[in-house]
Amino acid sequence: MGGNFAIHYYMRSEQNTYTRPPLQPQCSGSMNFRELRFARAMEFTIHEINNRTDLLPGITLGYQIHDTCFEVLMAVKVAFQYANGMELFFNDTDSCSKSGAAAVPTLAGETSSTLSISMSRVLGLFGIPQVSHYATCACLSDKRQYPTFFRTVPGDQNQAAALAKIVKHFGWTWIGAVRSDSDYGNNGMALFLKAAQEEGICVEYSEVFYRTQPRSRLERVANVIRRSTARVIVAFVHEGELRLLLEELTRQPPPPLQWIGSDAWIMDPSFLRFNMCAGAIGFGIPPSVIPGLREFLLDLSPAQALKSPLLTEFWESSFSCSLKGSSEGARECDGSEDIRALQNSYTDTSQLRITNMVYKATYAIAHAIHGVICNDTQCDKSAKFTPWQIRDQLKRVNFTTKNGFQVSFDSSGDPVAVYELINWQFKKDGGLDFVTVGQYDASRPRGQELSMNRAISWMGGQKEVPRSVCSESCPPGTRKAVQKGKPICCYDCIPCAEGEISNKTDSLNCIHCPPEFWPNTQRDSCLPKPVEFLSWDDTLSIILTAFSITGAFIAVCVTAVFYKHRASPIVRANNSELSFLLLFSLALCFLCSLTFIGQPSEWSCMLRHTAFGITFVLCISCVLGKTMVVLMAFRATLPGSNTMKWFGPPQQRLSVLAFTLIQVLICVLWLTISPPLPFKNLQQYKERIILECGLGSAIGFWAVLGYIGFLALLCFILAFLARKLPDNFNEAKFITFSMLIFCAVWVTFIPAYVSSPGKFTVAVEIFAILASSFGLFICIFAPKCFIILFRPEQNTKKHLMGKVPSKAL
Repeated sequence: MGGNFAIHYYMRSEQNTYTRPPLQPQCSGSMNFRELRFARAMEFTIHEINNRTDLLPGITLGYQIHDTCFEVLMAVKVAFQYANGMELFFNDTDSCSKSGAAAVPTLAGETSSTLSISMSRVLGLFGIPQVSHYATCACLSDKRQYPTFFRTVPGDQNQAAALAKIVKHFGWTWIGAVRSDSDYGNNGMALFLKAAQEEGICVEYSEVFYRTQPRSRLERVANVIRRSTARVIVAFVHEGELRLLLEELTRQPPPPLQWIGSDAWIMDPSFLRFNMCAGAIGFGIPPSVIPGLREFLLDLSPAQALKSPLLTEFWESSFSCSLKGSSEGARECDGSEDIRALQNSYTDTSQLRITNMVYKATYAIAHAIHGVICNDTQCDKSAKFTPWQIRDQLKRVNFTTKNGFQVSFDSSGDPVAVYELINWQFKKDGGLDFVTVGQYDASRPRGQELSMNRAISWMGGQKEVPRSVCSESCPPGTRKAVQKGKPICCYDCIPCAEGEISNKTDSLNCIHCPPEFWPNTQRDSCLPKPVEFLSWDDTLSIILTAFSITGAFIAVCVTAVFYKHRASPIVRANNSELSFLLLFSLALCFLCSLTFIGQPSEWSCMLRHTAFGITFVLCISCVLGKTMVVLMAFRATLPGSNTMKWFGPPQQRLSVLAFTLIQVLICVLWLTISPPLPFKNLQQYKERIILECGLGSAIGFWAVLGYIGFLALLCFILAFLARKLPDNFNEAKFITFSMLIFCAVWVTFIPAYVSSPGKFTVAVEIFAILASSFGLFICIFAPKCFIILFRPEQNTKKHLMGKVPSKAL
């Protein structure tokens, strides 16, 4: 099997002179000790597999390991080398047969997404499966383009979703973003920005750069970060780009920033020296322990190092000496070098995260080969197989490694996404260290993937969660209005309109209160509207009640006076029977106004209008009868007239009864067809409910009023005709005046009734009843009572007949 690792940072190449064949590209520059550890972890895993009896029994795995030095050109070259079996760096292939369609049927690696993409396009043509330990680009999950690609590290689509959730979890809606100008950075950031948009997160800036670009590009990105108002920055970058960016920012430090890191750098201990990143959080691969690996890495002697150019370079660069004169000008290694005393990323096995992904990838390949050439107890050493068979078997592998990790692949060649939430916290000595504060497990139910188990230290070591918003949250009672030309996270807080509320922070819209509710002063909750009606304890009600009772009491008193003086000429001359009936009806008119006060109910609504209509008709019928008596009396004095026999007491009673029965019939029809019932008037006032009696049938209501008006007008006309008839007992002029008041009151009542607000509508109706009742009472009975009580000398038959000169009243 093959292995791909970027053990160097750069590639050395010569410019083509076209005069001689070009030289092959070679890796150069400083050595990446971490990648070397990955390569040796693969070597360790293969030795462990070869020593097992339950996995590939009787079969020995060999390996080829290549250095791609983070360059696409080198990665493509290596991919073709795998296909034709040429040029190795260090290997163990003595027992391997070179027969078959491909020299290497499968490989582990590459670390970089960009390099993995380049290699997979080549290897896919030959069907050679590739199991990467750290290529996270989501694009590699596309099996149409990369049919032979697998990985033991979760894809960036999972990390992007996890990063968006953590940003949303802490309420950051205004962030900055930087990325590497590579497949890893561009694809990862695109996925994050999509997830962030779905979470309602806005990005102030999104900058991109690569380590080989001109320095001016890096300076521009640094200046954007310094000028930014966002206090949170998401960095989807390789460690190479981040190192350059942090060094540039150190020259002129920006305000404190909360760094959110991708797995490419959040676990890299070389960045712990940058204190500006204190409090950084991000998702990393869970740590592990690989028994025996540390001893294997440290079991390296100068003699063993000389067997491989890479190990020789590692030894010499670590101890600054030359092994047997391999480097000119350097001191020769004298054997005192102690590899156990080294402190670098090669010897650091405290948190084996990516190294465990190499371990799992190597085991996955071994299990796939086992599934192709072995049965339960033995393997066929002479079996012929193709890389496509290994690929198909990789889809079905499902096992647990010796250190307890489950390994399997889904249909896209990806594992289940499990991350640890890493936080950079200060230690007691002032240095930074990685602390696990939570976990993200994509296999959990939706919404429960993220869990926290420890306090987080934020930027600069502060304990409180930093704020990073374009606009402060809109409190309840307001809604968000996006500022023109700016992202949705930049908004103004607009108070809710009349009748609307918002009962949560950052509401996008205000909601209308239900019809019987109205917002409170803060407009963050709906309160029941106050119900308004003319209640008994209302000052206006008390005044109107006092007038009503006073009027009824005066009517009773006048009745008593009239009854006591019933034999006097003035009482007898003015039709005492109709006078008593009129006093009775006036008392009822005064009292019926009381039915309009208090909370409307079904019975009170029907009673108030019908009682008012019937009593007023009874009252006006009596006045009309008295008026007709006056006219008939003078007509009866003419020679040969017998008019009075057609309008005697029986006829007067019958006319009053007939007029009243007509009103009773109108009221019965009104109550039967569509009676007045209580209802809540929600339209007149927005902020309160008017509890009133609905008319039911408007025709019925206006028919009742119209009939009263008709009788009043008829009475007025008759009284007007009789106003100048002779003799002192003629009361037509008083009836005329009373009807004039009555008509004036009710003509002005109609517009006042229609336009009066709320409970004042009822008050206007009561006032009209009382005013017209008092008008009738004063005009008709006040003069008579005055004569009875204060001018008894005028209460004589002679005076009433006009035989005694009368004084002006």
